[in-house]
Amino acid sequence: MIKRPMGFLSLLACLALAGCAEDWGPDQHGAEVTAQQLEGQWLLINYWAEWCGPCRTEIPELNTLDESRSDITVLGVNFDGLQGSELNAAAEDLGIRFRVLSTDPADRLELPRSAVLPVTYIVDEAGTVRQSLVGEQTAEGLLARLEQLRQEN
Repeated sequence: MIKRPMGFLSLLACLALAGCAEDWGPDQHGAEVTAQQLEGQWLLINYWAEWCGPCRTEIPELNTLDESRSDITVLGVNFDGLQGSELNAAAEDLGIRFRVLSTDPADRLELPRSAVLPVTYIVDEAGTVRQSLVGEQTAEGLLARLEQLRQEN
């Protein structure tokens, strides 16, 4: 009989389950953003930077949207690639209350590098990028766009 480490057995069990998906990495506070936490959610992935005026203006709108809807999750991504305490300080300075990913999901979602900020990607509950919105967004405008995309399903 060959003995395998428990990690190997856990990996096999995970692979056997349909619900196993890759996690998204830590947020600005160091807490893991898991695939399970985002399961069944529409995602708004917002790229921002400290030097971006329109980003600063739309952050309260994104905070409101993230806090008011249980079926939508806003995830921020720092355009300049800040990490750790720098990322946390920048997010705090801008008043960001939604989660900010430490790991850029661009490769995972096959997102192009935007030449302008802010840019927000709408990802449906199946993980498909449905639209990119360039420029400052409002909660009302995002909700209207989400509703339109949901009706297209």
